[in-house]
Amino acid sequence: MKLRFAGWVACACTWAMLAGCATAPSPKPAVAGGANVDALYTQLDEASQQYDQALQLALRGDSAQSQQALAKAMDAMRNLSDQCVNTPGCDAQRFLSAYDRALRLKDGSFLGTEDDDDAWADQNAPGADSGVLTTLPQAQRTVQLLHDHKLSDLVANNGPVKAALQVWLTRLRPNLIRAFVDYQYLRSEMWPAFHKAGLPEAVLFGIMAKESGGRVHAVSRSGAAGPLQFMPATGSRFGLNTVDGFDQRFDPTMAATASAAYLNEELGQLNDNLAMVLAAYNGGEGRVGRLVGNSTTASFWNPKVYFALSPETRAYVPMVLAAAWLFLHPDRYNLHFPKVDGSPGYVNLANAATLNELSVCLGDNDGSRYGWFRTLRNLNPRLLPDSVQSKGTRINLPKFLEAAYQRSCVHGRWVALANQLQSAQLPTPPAHLVAADPSPHSGHSRHYTVRKGDTLYAIAKRFHCNSPRDLARANHLNPRSSLKIGKRLRLVECKR
Repeated sequence: MKLRFAGWVACACTWAMLAGCATAPSPKPAVAGGANVDALYTQLDEASQQYDQALQLALRGDSAQSQQALAKAMDAMRNLSDQCVNTPGCDAQRFLSAYDRALRLKDGSFLGTEDDDDAWADQNAPGADSGVLTTLPQAQRTVQLLHDHKLSDLVANNGPVKAALQVWLTRLRPNLIRAFVDYQYLRSEMWPAFHKAGLPEAVLFGIMAKESGGRVHAVSRSGAAGPLQFMPATGSRFGLNTVDGFDQRFDPTMAATASAAYLNEELGQLNDNLAMVLAAYNGGEGRVGRLVGNSTTASFWNPKVYFALSPETRAYVPMVLAAAWLFLHPDRYNLHFPKVDGSPGYVNLANAATLNELSVCLGDNDGSRYGWFRTLRNLNPRLLPDSVQSKGTRINLPKFLEAAYQRSCVHGRWVALANQLQSAQLPTPPAHLVAADPSPHSGHSRHYTVRKGDTLYAIAKRFHCNSPRDLARANHLNPRSSLKIGKRLRLVECKR
């Protein structure tokens, strides 16, 4: 699909007219606070022309001079936008459009060719080397989604998003970096669904960073589960069910496919309003739909809408947008994501082993600061970490770890250590203590009282039951339905 930025055609004409320009003159300083609107517009036009001249220099390979000219022109546009905000009658959207266009062109899209989209798809197909930060596919709809909702440096003028940027860059900075690392290893499984649906990759990352922090097996107190945190009913509506005891909300590929379908459905109903769709994702489409009604111009930031939503949703939308923007432009915020080779790989086990044992023997091979437990869990969501996998079982892992597995996990001291730790036995309580269940949440040893956030899958895993389906059948429950807090469950075919 060869959809291009709408501005490229105009830029190409501008470049042709400016081909004889060798340098970009310095932009004029911003006018004083009392300047009239026409003067602001004139200076904006001049700064935009100077920016296009700087692009010409870049095309000629004059990197140092072009970067200096680009910086001057962008500073002028930034200053002019600040002046516009404080000038009665000034159209701030006009400055936003010019500045947002400049930001997108600065990211490299002005160097595009007719074959860029096909080349991008080939380079980013599952199995390809994903690199660190890959430019979004420059489809018109992606640009529209990001542009309309001020996903640009001008988000600094939006209080909630500015506050969210600060949160990510301060106390949640480690969480954001870890989510980025996890996403790079999951990218080949999750990004194709969004790419196929014409949705921005940055939005996928933003949702995952806020929802689960990159943990495929995350479960919330409300019962939402998986990397993109689907509630049971919504997940089932988009094809995520419990099959053979496995909750498909934990499958990253299926979760991404379901999320893309959900977002596109809501975008169609909410006039491609990304902020409103994110509000629906978090707060429920019913509530948001009632707030929007038949309006085609409803804004999440409108006080009548904003304050009608829950505090959680009011915080959620800016956090997702801020994480998406930081994913695209970390350097602008003194943020440096680690370089991650997310190319997918696998090994067929040379010996029977658990994911726990593999995590021990792989250690911090290839410099992982976090170890490999979460990565192995994320890439093999159907396997329990302490379940022994037989010889020959396929284990998904980053491709560069294939050699590390052969070095450290087939034989040697790390294999022996991992096996020794796996074989450790916890003390067995005396029989008279087993009869009296010490758990304050259970009536006795064969029952359990449902608490907030519980799911059949989590309960079955905790009490070592045969499967969530067996647990549901024994309690006459629909395995796809949410559990009612306070319900007393019979623990049938459970070891604990």
